[in-house]
Parts: sequence; C-alpha cells; structure tokens
Amino acid sequence: MASGMVGRGTWYDKMAADIVRHERSLGRSVELITVESGLGASGLPHVGSLADATRSYAVSLALRDQGFNSELVAFSDDLDALRKVPRGFEQSLSKHLGYPVTSIPDPFRCHPSFGEHMSSLLLEALDACGVEYRHMSGREVYRSGLLNNQIDVLLRNARRVGEIINEEVGQEKYTEVLPYFAVCQSCGRLTTRAYQFVPEEHRVLYACDGIELKGRWLPGCGHKGEVDYTKGDGKLSWKVEFAARWAALDIRFEEYGKDIADSVRVNDRICREVLGYEPPLHARYEMFLDRKGRKISKSAGNVFTPQVWFRYGSPVSLKLLTLKRFSGTRRLSVVDIPRYMDECDSLEDIYFRRKVLADRREEQKLRGLYEYCWNLKPPSQPSVHVPYNLLTYLVKVAPPSDRQGYVASKLRRYSYLKGEPPAELNTRAQYALNWVMDFKEIGETTVSLSQKEATAIKQFIERLNVEHVEEDVQTAIFDVARRNEIDPPRFFQTLYRILLGASQGPRLGPYIIAMGRESVVEALERALQQTARSASSY
Repeated sequence: MASGMVGRGTWYDKMAADIVRHERSLGRSVELITVESGLGASGLPHVGSLADATRSYAVSLALRDQGFNSELVAFSDDLDALRKVPRGFEQSLSKHLGYPVTSIPDPFRCHPSFGEHMSSLLLEALDACGVEYRHMSGREVYRSGLLNNQIDVLLRNARRVGEIINEEVGQEKYTEVLPYFAVCQSCGRLTTRAYQFVPEEHRVLYACDGIELKGRWLPGCGHKGEVDYTKGDGKLSWKVEFAARWAALDIRFEEYGKDIADSVRVNDRICREVLGYEPPLHARYEMFLDRKGRKISKSAGNVFTPQVWFRYGSPVSLKLLTLKRFSGTRRLSVVDIPRYMDECDSLEDIYFRRKVLADRREEQKLRGLYEYCWNLKPPSQPSVHVPYNLLTYLVKVAPPSDRQGYVASKLRRYSYLKGEPPAELNTRAQYALNWVMDFKEIGETTVSLSQKEATAIKQFIERLNVEHVEEDVQTAIFDVARRNEIDPPRFFQTLYRILLGASQGPRLGPYIIAMGRESVVEALERALQQTARSASSY
C-alpha cells in the first residue's frame, strides 16, 4: 500500500474510515454499520439510479474490508404518488396520477403493480452487478409499523417540524398542515391535506383537497375522513420521511444527488432536533446528463436504463462508469459503452501489472478501483482483451453461418487469441453483434487531428481506393506518413485510435482488408468531419 493511503486507496476506503471516525466520536456502536440507497419506483430506473446503489454498496464493502460488519438497505419509495406520466408511456396512465405507484396496475402485466415492476428492474440490475442488499418496500415498511414511533413523534411535534422546514427552505405549508399524506379512503389517492392528529388513538384527520403535481393542480375528491397511521394507510412527507427512516433503520451513511440537497438538509435537522437521532454521514454527488446536457430522469423521457447497457456492455463496465468518479456532472449516452469496455481492459492491465504507472499512488488507486468494480472479488487472471471496435467490425463482416469460428480465426491471426475462445470472449462478441444489429456506426471515438494528420488521412483514403493487397495497404501507411513529415509510429497510433479506440492493435494492412476498405474509409471520413467541425467552432 502506498504511504498514507487508507485501505485500497480509493474514495470509498476514505469514506468508510470517515464513517467509523464519525460514529466513534458520537459514541455509537459500530457493531453493524448500515448504509442506505433509495430506489425510485415511479418510472423506468436509469443508470443514475443504479449508481446511487453501487456507490453505497462500495462504501459498505470498504467498511467490511476494514473489519466492520456492514449492509446496504435498498429502500423502494413505492408508496409515493405518481406525479407525472413518464414520457414513452401511454397517456392513459394519467388517470392514475396521485395514486401510490403500488396501487396502479402494471401496464406490462407481469407484476402486481406499476411500482413493483419499476422496482424489479432496478433490483434486477443490482443483481446483475453482484450487489448484495436488503430490499425494503416503502409500502410494506409502513404496513409493518416499522416507522410508527417516528411518525408519532413527528406528528406530536408538527409545529416544530413546520418551523424547521420554513427556516431552511422558506416553505410555510407545514406550519399549517401535518407532514403526512393519508391515502384517501374514498378515491384511493394521496391528494389529501392532514390537518389534525389524535395521538392517543393514532388517528390522522384529513381532507381530500388536492395537491400540486409538477406545476399543475390535481383536484381531490372532497372527501373528509381519518386514518390509523399504524395500519399503513398513508405516508410521511419527503421533508421528514428520510429522517424517520434513518432513525428507525439506524442508517449511518446515505449519499444524495444535488437535486434533493434541500430535502436532505431539512431532514438532517428534523432527525437531530425532533427525533433525537444524529443523521447519517452524507456524500453529495452530481447528476448524469444526456448528450444535450439535460438531467437524465424517469419523467423527461431521456432514460438510459441499465438494461440498455447490458445489451452492449458488461456489468463490470457499468460498475466502472458508476464508481470511477464521484463528483462532477457527466454527459452520457449509449455511444460511451465501447469506451468503458475498453477502459475495463486497461484497468485490468494495471491491476495485473501488465502496465506499470510511474505514479505508484495513482496505480494503487486504480488497482483498488478495479477491485471494487469486481465487488472486491477480482478474477485470478486477466481476460482476453480485444478492442470493442475490432470485435464490432469482425462480427459485422463475419459469415452468419460461422460467425464465432471466423472471429476466433481472425483473433488468432492478430495474436489476440491462442487456442479456443473462452466463454467471456464469446459474450463480448455478442455485445458487439448486438451493437452491429442496432446501430449502423460503431461508438464515437473522438480524435483530434493536426493539419498534417488530416492531410495524410485524406491521401491514405485515396490510396485505399486503389490498393487491394494487405502489404500494399501497409506500405501506403508508411508512404503517406513520411510524405507529410509524420513519424510513422505516431501515424499508426492515430489510425488505431480512429479505427479501434485504442493506441495499438493488429497489423493494420491485413486488418483493413479483413474489415473492408469501405468501412475503414467511412470511419476515417467521420474523423475528418469531426476535426472540421471542431475547427469551425473556434
């Protein structure tokens, strides 16, 4: 271990150590350190939803690695009301606005409810990534009475709760109403206003007046009634629900996105000042954005789901996306998957010391990152590394009758493979085949070209239009490099980056003929167009 490093040198190791120090300073037991991740159930889960859970799990793993018992609670917010019809869903779903998502029929007809279907997709992705968790359903938690003590304290102290909310975010609503939403016994929706609490009888009196949903008013049915909160016939407001969960479940760490920073701040105070429980340690992360710079969200219709990722890339590559960086926004789309697949190979080379970095501290951190991508259970030996672009081209030109045999023979020729292809390589070839079936072009590989390089590539394209022999193509690369006063090895690297997304690869002459000169010309022309667009933007 590098001097001064904690654990494996990653952010997760440091956070685990900070949690332990924090808990000990409070005098709390560290026999079990529970971390939590909230799972939204009101729309298709996206990669950002998964990242919340995988990062929390990495912190839990780091705690275990440092000798502490720890678990991840994956809490589904499945008693929340449907606030908007997610884009891409039938507008007929709008008749269910305001209903708890677990009271809405599953439009796909494979689960008991809409909410359970959405939760299952995220849990399925966590399973694929090897994340261990204790799943808790919000609906079942309320019905089981697990939060009863916290609900009682919060409603008895509703005036103080309202003052804290008003002080922190300037919202006066809860100085007049209780921080609780009863499920209306008449219409079944959460369109209610709780106005009185009868503590001795556990009763909450409410009026179904309506609520504001995403900037529009959803009228209530006008019914007035009462519910017994111990029977799970309602839920706490978000402004206090986190606090209740933290106290009831003894949560010691929960990260959050900057979009709910105000809610977390309010819940921290309520947890501490009203419930008498020191809130968990937090870490705030930035959001994933789509290519247009918009926040990826369930309702906006720009959802990038883990299931989409798993069609083109491995669970480990998705884990790398979620774990490699904690802070800062990132723009993300499907075209990034090939890059993360190749980056996994690069990280594996560092882990198995096939590649040695001059900065030993950085090397240690990257080796630790690799281990967390594998949930601290890394393989005993490296896998076969083949650039994603190369596999994509090979499966594209391979005869459908013997695609696997063709790909294996070419990889042996290019010295990537010895003997029979392992199962993992066949899986990677299937990712590449899925890409070819779904997209015309391979993933974007942005390469900045100098004027000399751009000129050389134009001349190389002219040569490719007339050269048909492997050796002649190989010679043409040297010729155009020297003619433009470019060091040939550097020009080869430029071509590799354009064609493979890597700085090296198979002998280019045979490879270009194998993959088809037309495909190569298309890739080179796209690189020239990217360079021209970049130049015109200045």
